[in-house]
Amino acid sequence: MAKQSRGEATVERLLTAALEVFATSGQAGFTVQAVTRASGVSLGSLYHHFGSFDGLAAALYGHCLQQTYAAALGALDRARTARTGIRAFVTTYLRFIQENPAVARYLHGSAYSSYLAVDADRARGVRPDHFPRVADHLRRWADAGELAELPGPLLEVLIVGPVAVAAHRWLATPEELDLDRAARVLSDRIWASVRSDGTLA
Repeated sequence: MAKQSRGEATVERLLTAALEVFATSGQAGFTVQAVTRASGVSLGSLYHHFGSFDGLAAALYGHCLQQTYAAALGALDRARTARTGIRAFVTTYLRFIQENPAVARYLHGSAYSSYLAVDADRARGVRPDHFPRVADHLRRWADAGELAELPGPLLEVLIVGPVAVAAHRWLATPEELDLDRAARVLSDRIWASVRSDGTLA
């Protein structure tokens, strides 16, 4: 195995082990000792690839974020209209949360969870040029006049914010929130807030 391939395999092993440790032990048990023990990777190797345990944690956040957004943005990109695109994003994001609880709990329950909505650039980990931007995927509809003229970051807050809060609430108290119903309601409410002909009372 080439040196680069070995390095990539080690990175993947550390990320996988870190997620498993967090899933089974929570924030309190999420320590560098637990991750090195679970992965079988030395502390020196962890530091070599990520710089620090905090660097590994940030990279894991970015890794989980990528998985979640890849599914949701893929569904959005296949939609034919802005409205169906918003619905596809919301529905797919929440379905991914249900089907991938370990990833979801790290995104919404780790010390990095606040970066989902703010200061995301510092949580992008080892691939700073690949942070998903929802507004970029809405450009065709924004240019066609289907969406309100809003700055990209604000557009993302209106779309991602409610969905992220719903996911966080469901993970904390699943008995209080039906995610299927939430997807239906939020899709319509979010669309009303970003469509070009929307009005504010």
